[in-house]
Amino acid sequence: MSKFNHTEAVEELQHYRLTNERCSEKVTLLGARLIKDNYVSKLGDQVWPFYEQVAIAALDVQDFTLSNFCINKLKERFTEKSLRFRRLLGMRYEAEGQLDKAQEVYDTILQEDDTNMLASKRQIALLKVKNKDAEMIEALSNYLDTYYDDHEAWLELCDVYVSKHMYDQACYCCEEMILLQPSNHISFLKYAEILYTVNQLPLALKHYCKVLELCTDNVRALYGLQLCARKLLSSNEVNHASDLHALAVERLLEIYSKDKTTESIRKIVQEYLTV
Repeated sequence: MSKFNHTEAVEELQHYRLTNERCSEKVTLLGARLIKDNYVSKLGDQVWPFYEQVAIAALDVQDFTLSNFCINKLKERFTEKSLRFRRLLGMRYEAEGQLDKAQEVYDTILQEDDTNMLASKRQIALLKVKNKDAEMIEALSNYLDTYYDDHEAWLELCDVYVSKHMYDQACYCCEEMILLQPSNHISFLKYAEILYTVNQLPLALKHYCKVLELCTDNVRALYGLQLCARKLLSSNEVNHASDLHALAVERLLEIYSKDKTTESIRKIVQEYLTV
């Protein structure tokens, strides 16, 4: 068995912090070993982000002994006056299933600092777990008023609107996502599917085409293109609907012919596409 290298372990943990990688199991393993060997005494001021990182990872893997050790060390240094430390307490309540207590912690943090990004995100996550859609929509909207460029938050808000059949609002979220990340094919695909749902077929067709421009042979977009084009074959709203339909069918059949699917599945797909 190779000897445990404490220096490499510290560098690996620092790398995870810099790249915002969670890697909870690995972080917990390395952190516990460094604490056991009392190597933390050599970390200087870096011991505090170390304790925070290990505490969060330990909560992820439900190692409450390790997380409580780290949290207590942080409490001794920063006390509960620290908003960052209180957020960590809220996360511990979440991990323990005490959601109401966690909510109280995040609420008090936001009362003192309504622009606290991390507390806002935890609050939104809690509302999602508790299925409080109306409050979640309000919290996300308030959050995006401050952090407009958070693409994931727009996506989360879009999903909530779709679940509530509020398609106009969901379309607005997609448009904001496209403005923020115009080369992200997922945003165009989501927009296209919502447009198809509300029967805006010509616009949906255009966005399915955009998805395929950004991500060639995206199967989901090809099926969407095929469905849209088929419905528009008898309409004068879109030129070349028949050509687009034929292209989607051709590409899908080609994809399934290359894939290691059984002959019976390929036959079912072919029958469906040629109806």
